[in-house]
Amino acid sequence: QVQLVESGGGLVQPGGSLRLSCTASGFTFDYYSVAWFRQAPGKEREGVSCISNSDGSTDYADSVKGRFTISRDNAKNTMYLQMDNLKPEDTAVYYCAVGRYGYACPRYVPHEYDYWGQGTQVTVSS
Repeated sequence: QVQLVESGGGLVQPGGSLRLSCTASGFTFDYYSVAWFRQAPGKEREGVSCISNSDGSTDYADSVKGRFTISRDNAKNTMYLQMDNLKPEDTAVYYCAVGRYGYACPRYVPHEYDYWGQGTQVTVSS
């Protein structure tokens, strides 16, 4: 059974940090590109960051460059999103996703990702 289980969301003050985790099971995690998306109320889902399985390259949306760091630990079947200097506009539900093709990163086209996590709420507010 394929699963992506997210954790690490919560409420944080502006300028604070959170680390999201996403643990995979039921498939060969190493073979997949990984990505984080987010969706704020009333807005479309947007790509935040990804790692390509073809060459290990990373990509970040302009809005999070210099503040967020994506990583993966294939030995633990887990991907991470370290989020620093959080802003109120980062408030959203965050989703992890994996895609079998390298070109999925950094295209961020949702249907090119095969499996999705359930989403975790991140709220940045004072």
